[in-house]
Amino acid sequence: MMSLSRPGALAAALGMTLLACGGAQAQTRTLYIGMNGGNMEKTFTQAVFGPFEQKHNVKIAVVPGGSADILAKAQAAKDKPQMHLMFLDDGVMYRAVGMGLCEKQKPNPNLANLLPVAHIKDDMATGVTISVTGLAYNTKVYAEKGWAPPTSWLDLADPKLKGRVVFQSLPSSTFGLHAFLAFNQLKGGTDANVDPGFKAWPSTIGPNVLEYISNSAKISEMAQTGEAALFPYTPTQSTILKSKGVPVEYVQPKEGAIVLMVAQCVIANNTEPQLAQELAAYLLSPQAQALALENGNYNPTNTKVQVSGAAAAEQARMNGFVKAARAVDWDEINKNRAVWNTRWSRTIER
Repeated sequence: MMSLSRPGALAAALGMTLLACGGAQAQTRTLYIGMNGGNMEKTFTQAVFGPFEQKHNVKIAVVPGGSADILAKAQAAKDKPQMHLMFLDDGVMYRAVGMGLCEKQKPNPNLANLLPVAHIKDDMATGVTISVTGLAYNTKVYAEKGWAPPTSWLDLADPKLKGRVVFQSLPSSTFGLHAFLAFNQLKGGTDANVDPGFKAWPSTIGPNVLEYISNSAKISEMAQTGEAALFPYTPTQSTILKSKGVPVEYVQPKEGAIVLMVAQCVIANNTEPQLAQELAAYLLSPQAQALALENGNYNPTNTKVQVSGAAAAEQARMNGFVKAARAVDWDEINKNRAVWNTRWSRTIER
């Protein structure tokens, strides 16, 4: 074995020390963020997170799941959080804030430019992307039948659609809950009083429903086979299905759609509090929200987002939908949701 002279040995040792220090300095931290999988995970991972990762030498890893799944994970690890941020549907986010799972977001310039509805509980959480729940219809089925496109929530009760409506289950889907509350309002109910909707359902929409689904994952298949002719849906999801060749079109009900946001919160007591706050601020920035719009059709909550071309047209279309939509009273809904879920299971999905 070749031996090193003393100067050579010192040089080699110094080189190894510098290499080790360089490795330590370059070590990348990881932030974990819970959010929906599929298109949202793909869009944010491939197009939105990059600038923040590069600036802070950090890796952002997605924990995929629906809002209820992510909430359950956060609750289970409340004393020792495994995630740093989470994205939840707005109604679920109100629950998360009430459960003490969120940390108030620190002041940052982007907060001043958010839509008013995007400020949740004094910025304990903030809306990242905003859409609406309305209706989508199967253009192929409607064309074959010679039917005019739907225009109203009450079209769900049109007798010609018997066995042709697919409806998301109220206990597990925000889409289903929104559509039910819209129908309930037309029957004289409020977000605090759902008796009119429950009483009218069995003789109106109920007979038309082919299947109550737990989430919207089956919509694509059922629309392609022609089983689903009309169903509660969003403009963004409709655009995604259309891009895959599924014959659907979004319709804004004449009575107005329901505001649907995906909100973020910094998880309380997480292991990287400062970095997590900086990530939350970045995700509200015009830069991040423009990337989400351009690459995934996620409509921004920051009013300063400026894009061009097709993305600008989509933004204008969505802003028109949002302007004509109403926001529901999530505090009132969450107070009664468990009772509604039980009533739905016993009287609607028997």
